[in-house]
Amino acid sequence: MTPDHISLHNKQFEPYLSAAQLASAIQQVAARLNHDYHGQTPLFVAVLNGSFMFAADLLKEITLPCEVSFIRVASYQGTSSTGEVKEVLGLTEELAGRHVVILEDIVDTGHTMRMLLDTLAEKQPASLEVATLFLKPECLQYELPIRYVGLSIPNDFIVGYGLDYDGLGRNYPDVYKAV
Repeated sequence: MTPDHISLHNKQFEPYLSAAQLASAIQQVAARLNHDYHGQTPLFVAVLNGSFMFAADLLKEITLPCEVSFIRVASYQGTSSTGEVKEVLGLTEELAGRHVVILEDIVDTGHTMRMLLDTLAEKQPASLEVATLFLKPECLQYELPIRYVGLSIPNDFIVGYGLDYDGLGRNYPDVYKAV
């Protein structure tokens, strides 16, 4: 049962998207990936921490041979983003000539995704795509080739399903927005 609101730190949140709505969006993204990569063996690169639930549920729907890797991107200094990816942590796979799909929980300004795309493109993959559960189009500050989008949403502050507020809220199966 979904609580009618949750409190995290000093903020209140109300229900926004149900687990069923998320599952439907993920199934649609998976169907497109299964179609587009038929006959291929893509490497899915999940960006931690936020994408862990999305990546797990998406990959359960992938019906083709694939590999999975997890990375962390260091772009923060203190509590604010520097807007520059300093380091990609955990990527040990060779990307040259591979079909790579980055799995991200949310793309808003696009700073981190732009730098991540540039960094991974230097490794000469055969193709490089992005699959994100959430996209905030009104926040984007870059033209990004985001081919797979689960849900386009307004510029609301959301938590749950892997997204957090200062470390809390990732564990909820539904998504909540700040009130």
